Amino acid sequence: MQIRIAGLVPESFVDGDGIRFAIFFQGCKRNCEGCHNPETHSLDGGKLIDTEEIISALKKNSLLDGITLTGGEPFLQIDAANELARAAKNFGLSVWCYTGYTFEELDGDAQKLLDNVDVLIDGEFVESLRDLELIFRGSSNQRIIDVKKSREQKKIVPWALIGG
Repeated sequence: MQIRIAGLVPESFVDGDGIRFAIFFQGCKRNCEGCHNPETHSLDGGKLIDTEEIISALKKNSLLDGITLTGGEPFLQIDAANELARAAKNFGLSVWCYTGYTFEELDGDAQKLLDNVDVLIDGEFVESLRDLELIFRGSSNQRIIDVKKSREQKKIVPWALIGG
């Protein structure tokens, strides 16, 4: 399946907990002021590659703790994002996903992707709420959500850094 990406970081230490393979999706309609990745906004920028190419790279790296779907906006390419997330789960990897949507806004096909996401960082980046002390997020309105627990308890359950 084809996916439009802005780039790949095969071993990231800043896009979630542990060593992560970060996939930067191309395309975002929000254009948040002060966005960390404004080059990802154009819906026809970046480059097209096959998801199998990314999955092959995941399979080859035994050091990975997981993948991170980021962007841009992964939920604009749900099918490709879900294919990558399912593959990662099959390899025993965790899946983190960044989105400008809130958890509550994600419905329909988005729920299929959430079936394979462990941790969701949700909400638009708000420059006036920017805080460099925050872990794994840029502004204080964004939440780090344990998806499975939140769905089970039918309320937002924050992700907790184990041992932290």
